[in-house]
Amino acid sequence: MALEAYASRNADTVHADVLSEARQACYKARDAFYACLEKESNKTPTEIASVGLLYPSDCKGSRADFVKHCRASWVKHFDRQYCRNQRVQRLLDDKDSRRGPLTLPQPYTFKPPS
Repeated sequence: MALEAYASRNADTVHADVLSEARQACYKARDAFYACLEKESNKTPTEIASVGLLYPSDCKGSRADFVKHCRASWVKHFDRQYCRNQRVQRLLDDKDSRRGPLTLPQPYTFKPPS
């Protein structure tokens, strides 16, 4: 019932931020921000974004463009997705560095005292 009331009230409303041109602008701003993060990854992050994402102050401009061109829910989604991908990549990288010969515990046998 609530859905019909919403649809009848907003039947002719077109949200401009979901149209193709706006989505493309959002994706472009997103890619520019995350490229800046990758490029400046050796610098100390000083700014905080949504979902705990940290970034250096050199990326402030691209972050502002990203937030300006995308919906807030999309920004949050993309930040979560980026953090999840970074966490998975870190786990995969750590696993390769820990790989080495497998050492199994030796069986422990009691020898009777003689």
